Amino acid sequence: MGIWHRRSGRTKTGARIKKFRSKRKYELGRTATETQMGETRRIEMDEKMPLFKAKFVNVYDPKKNETYRVEIEDVEKNPANMDYQRRKVITRGTIIKTEKGKARVTSRPGQSGIMNAVLI
Repeated sequence: MGIWHRRSGRTKTGARIKKFRSKRKYELGRTATETQMGETRRIEMDEKMPLFKAKFVNVYDPKKNETYRVEIEDVEKNPANMDYQRRKVITRGTIIKTEKGKARVTSRPGQSGIMNAVLI
């Protein structure tokens, strides 16, 4: 999947529009960072620090108003994509199983490099 950010390749009458230059380095897309369970691993790229593998998550308990750092036991459900659910990929909105109970991931681990969740 590429990034679409320009007009279509044809005019109103249907004639093909000639490309006037190729893509620049900063216009190129990048493959998605699919965060999984495992020993924590990050790589610094540009201004982001995507999280490739994660072992721990910061879980917030709204009833006690406290935050805990707990280990991820399993990926229960990923509503973003059924394939991610099978492959245990963690994205924002994923429901994970921890020592404290089930939690929903609220951060974007593939973008920010940190994993936060809220108990449900």
